[in-house]
Amino acid sequence: MKVDGAFFDHVKGFLTVYLPKQKCCSKHTIKSYRETINLLRMYLLEAKKVPFTKITFELFNFDLVCGFLDWLQHTRGCSASTRNQRLAGLNAFFNYAAIQDPALMAVYMKVKKVPVQKTGQRIVKYMTEAALKTVLEQPNTTKRNGLRDRFFMILLYDTGARVQELLDLKLKDFCLESTSTAFVYLTGKGDKTRTVPMLDKTIRHLNEYLARFHPEATDRMDQYLFYTVINGQKGQMSAENVASFLRRYGNSARSVLPEVPPHLHAHLFRHSRAMHLYQMGIPLSYIKDFLGHSHINTTTIYASADLTMMKEALEKVSKSGMEQERPIWQDNEDMILSLCGLK
Repeated sequence: MKVDGAFFDHVKGFLTVYLPKQKCCSKHTIKSYRETINLLRMYLLEAKKVPFTKITFELFNFDLVCGFLDWLQHTRGCSASTRNQRLAGLNAFFNYAAIQDPALMAVYMKVKKVPVQKTGQRIVKYMTEAALKTVLEQPNTTKRNGLRDRFFMILLYDTGARVQELLDLKLKDFCLESTSTAFVYLTGKGDKTRTVPMLDKTIRHLNEYLARFHPEATDRMDQYLFYTVINGQKGQMSAENVASFLRRYGNSARSVLPEVPPHLHAHLFRHSRAMHLYQMGIPLSYIKDFLGHSHINTTTIYASADLTMMKEALEKVSKSGMEQERPIWQDNEDMILSLCGLK
């Protein structure tokens, strides 16, 4: 088996050639794979005393990978879903290495045998409309950053966007002159672009924000919608910046209304929008396209999360007497045989 330098060569090829140029993965996907390999490097150094320069493919087997995943959970406090995500990242890397060098196929097969960890059904957390309203009232809009922060939260909710989708927005991504419906282009996972309609009230908030932060908008359409200024230079706002002001507004809102969820974060606005749409009777197929989900199965979590709607449906069944209704095929042997294809 090729050992010396092989691991480093394949890491470089995987991150700099295969993922960005051959698979055309987004920068966020590549970042996730890079973090997985860096975590593996940290584990080998901390738990096995193996520095990065001494890592070879001969080190890897079923037990080592299991040890790495256990370390993620018990030492770093990662969830089962994060553990499974890191395992998927390792599988992708070792599969790539085996394709490049068939002698490494045995290593890949050892890693592939590591099972994913079962996870319970994810509980969707979301804000009630009252909680959302209270959160949106927290920024001081007489101040520049307060106006920005409120609009960011409004756009986050109204479009159901992921936080990075908003941070990547540029002025040119808005189409407000449409004769039918104004909309915005959002670029999500896998660089997939979707169009999301803009509500009239959202457009009013947008225009207020543009007048304050982009007075030269028509001349500089390639600018980021949300930015920060450091040493006189405009730069793309970071997710850490968003997390900071959301945490602050979440704490102040909860002091006003205790039902505001603890640990307010950006994805909570996306979940809340989806749940509110579902509660209004919007079909899941439309919500799927609105959120940019690839599969309807991802969207059905909102249907199973709404206990109130589930209870109402059960009560309707109970009141209609359907539970006591006698099936037309009961005790009818001829019909049963026909239904089963035996007659």
